[in-house]
Amino acid sequence: MSASIAVLKAEGRLFRREPGSVFWILVFPLLLLVILGLVPSFREAGPAPGGVRPIDLYLPVAVLLGVILAGLTSLPPTLTAYREKGILRRMSTTPVRPAALLAAQVIVHGAAALAGGIVIIATGRLLYGVALPANPPAYALTLVLVTLIALVSGALIAALSRTAKASTTTATIVFFPAAFTAGVYVPAQSMPKALQRVVEFTPFGAASQALDQASAGIWPALPHLAIILVWIFVLAGASIRWFRWE
Repeated sequence: MSASIAVLKAEGRLFRREPGSVFWILVFPLLLLVILGLVPSFREAGPAPGGVRPIDLYLPVAVLLGVILAGLTSLPPTLTAYREKGILRRMSTTPVRPAALLAAQVIVHGAAALAGGIVIIATGRLLYGVALPANPPAYALTLVLVTLIALVSGALIAALSRTAKASTTTATIVFFPAAFTAGVYVPAQSMPKALQRVVEFTPFGAASQALDQASAGIWPALPHLAIILVWIFVLAGASIRWFRWE
């Protein structure tokens, strides 16, 4: 246990020293939200009942973006680089098992994504008056599940990639459809109904809908939560099945 804690602390220090990961996970989504909020039309109430503003719709999207970046663009290159450099193989001969390193990476990236989400929510509230989630327990549960989806997705990319360069390329390709289904380019509420139904069956599409419902004060619909859980188990199972230490 003490060895695993030491590995976790070491990985946390290494993460803080990596400016690229810190920027993309913690700074970029927040910066995007701030820039969008500076556009006057994004702060104006829409014609829909309740006067929802575009900035209100984009706040959970910004939270999702940070989570996706943590799982898809930061985690896979790190794990594949450790394998490529033989770090995992060498660790297997010490009292510290490679699984401790894998768990430490998941915890560090997950904590960074969740911390970034909290900062985004607080910033949206302070700068633009975006309402806080009306159902905090549901929002927190959904955010944790979404973070797990992103992390197991990244673990699967790392499992299937032989080199850090290959994992970066694969993660970049996967990122764009994931960001689209999460509503980064077009909010799900603005998509045609037929496309919305398709997007809701994707992991981040279902997550986006669940976060919107939690923000509105209700528990996410069971089908959305079920879709999220199914994706978690499928992606996690595939990651474990194909992950290689060497």
